[in-house]
Amino acid sequence: MKLLEKMPVSVMMAEFDEKLLLQFETQELEAPGGIATPQVYSQLLVLYLLHNDLNNARYLWKRIPQAIKTANPELAAIWAVGQRIWQRDFPGIYTAIDAYQWSENILPVMEALRESTRRRAYGLVAQAYTSISAEDFAAFVGYSVEEAVKGVVSHGWQADPNTRMIMPQKPDPPPVSLVPNEQQLARLTDYVAFLEN
Repeated sequence: MKLLEKMPVSVMMAEFDEKLLLQFETQELEAPGGIATPQVYSQLLVLYLLHNDLNNARYLWKRIPQAIKTANPELAAIWAVGQRIWQRDFPGIYTAIDAYQWSENILPVMEALRESTRRRAYGLVAQAYTSISAEDFAAFVGYSVEEAVKGVVSHGWQADPNTRMIMPQKPDPPPVSLVPNEQQLARLTDYVAFLEN
């Protein structure tokens, strides 16, 4: 089944929902003899990685028969990307994605994975750094130094060409909920009950 074939990345990101993931999981579960096709395993594994569901990706990798892993280099290449994600090796993720000539049904998902990894890297840098060298940042987001500097300027960050440092803009804090959640309500109930006794 080639559900992922030839879709633009932006369309694919909108299309990747639990429904698509469930279709591949169902195909794996209903496979004759309990062993799915290499294509089902590949697409399910890459979708888990795209959704950053590393636990399910690891368990899937463990249950794929060794003969299928050995006979399908693309499956092993997908898992190599997964290992870099697991290790939080951002430069290694981009290298592993670039190191393989993906089939036309996996390539768009890998492009989407590269972009989601890049967005995650931007967010992590914005939260963790007040300044970072352009070289380190470029490796973290998988760009050349020049592309990275252009990218940060478009994000509203500052880049000093003399020191080659990038100053991320801190993300806005999440809005404070005015409605207490269940835990806060339970704590308040306990407090009032304590005061009444």
